[in-house]
Amino acid sequence: MPVVHESPPGHYNVPVKEDLRDIFAAGLEAADPGRAVLRALRCEGEAIFSFEAERVFVLAAGKAAGAMATAAGELLRDRVSGGLVITKEGHRPGPEQFKTLFASHPEPDERGVEVARCVEELVDSLEAGDLLLALISGGASALLADPVPPISLSDLKQLTGALLKSGASIGDINTVRKHISTLKGGGLVRRAAPARTLALLLSDVVGDDPSAIASGLTAPDPTTLEDARDVLKRYAIDPPRSISERLENGPETPKPGDSIFERVTHIICGGGRLSSEAAAAKARQLGYEPMLLSTTITGDARGAASVYAAIIREVLETGNPIPPPCALVSGGEATVTVRGDGLGGPNQEFALALAVELAGVENWAALSADTDGNDGPTDAAGGIVTGSTARSIRENGVDPTEALRKNDAYTALKAGDALLVTGPTGTNVNDLRIALVGRKRRRPEA
Repeated sequence: MPVVHESPPGHYNVPVKEDLRDIFAAGLEAADPGRAVLRALRCEGEAIFSFEAERVFVLAAGKAAGAMATAAGELLRDRVSGGLVITKEGHRPGPEQFKTLFASHPEPDERGVEVARCVEELVDSLEAGDLLLALISGGASALLADPVPPISLSDLKQLTGALLKSGASIGDINTVRKHISTLKGGGLVRRAAPARTLALLLSDVVGDDPSAIASGLTAPDPTTLEDARDVLKRYAIDPPRSISERLENGPETPKPGDSIFERVTHIICGGGRLSSEAAAAKARQLGYEPMLLSTTITGDARGAASVYAAIIREVLETGNPIPPPCALVSGGEATVTVRGDGLGGPNQEFALALAVELAGVENWAALSADTDGNDGPTDAAGGIVTGSTARSIRENGVDPTEALRKNDAYTALKAGDALLVTGPTGTNVNDLRIALVGRKRRRPEA
């Protein structure tokens, strides 16, 4: 018979949402993009990371571009000959001495076409002796709407929408993007040559592969046109004719070993592992024994929720694999296969699925969030749920199980007062999931 771990009455209290928020905040702090740039960038006399440069140009692109560019600008000051910042509408702009342009994410728009043109003009103007300091963070791939002619913006939007709804991983999506773009898949470096490129990458992808971050703007592309065609076939996506013809007739993206990459240096300046480790450390400080399950979780959000539900039950019933009070922490990038017409994102889907599976079970609470503050096409970062969340959703007129079927996690979590809304966080690394299980020790009285 399973052993239920009980604690002496009055000695412990149930994990609270404030603890989850504090732990998430610690994870965000570890992913601070400005600090990441300052850690990575070294100035020695007139050299930047041992590169002699006649002129230095800064290009920052992604959801964390503003903070990354600000840090670089403060460090380099008048040594910068020019700067361009590309970020999502509503996110932090770059410093005053740089030009900041905003575009749409996750689906491209006319502004994305314009910012891509500005980036092309910048890199095309570089000369031998110049240094391009590329500050790349998650979201840059979608923000730069750079389809190869004659692919139109409407064709690109149609393809992007289909990929986002298909449940395709970000790696699969980027495989296709690289082969229909002018800048992705190493195209940025090809156009910047013969200038040198120093790329500081704030990773939002599992494994921190430079060719996968932001569709590999500065990296050789190990994928092929055939790989891109296979992605569309696997997810039963019928692309517009202009895209199918491009994927059939090429040309290929620059590959590993191409001489243009001899003048490129990549530095991973931050990523999801640091955030997960910081979250685990904060959980220990708050009185929970942490277990970092994985920083590389991918795949369907509901499947991940089922695994979490099983571990939470096991902890409560047997004390395995770690006795309560404990914190189960993980990072990675989950996906959703959209079959309904609801609103949500992978983290909201995870939170709702977990709330449904553990409905009525006491002594646990969980948070799942996108570290950039926007989970899917919503204003929520994710959700915070407990064993009573499903009941609260029903009491407010929404069936949580039906909401899952319709991919309408946002509506359900809102009804249960379980949405996590942070606003733009200024960073963008992997998703972060935290479950607090069991009763925890009271904090000392002040």
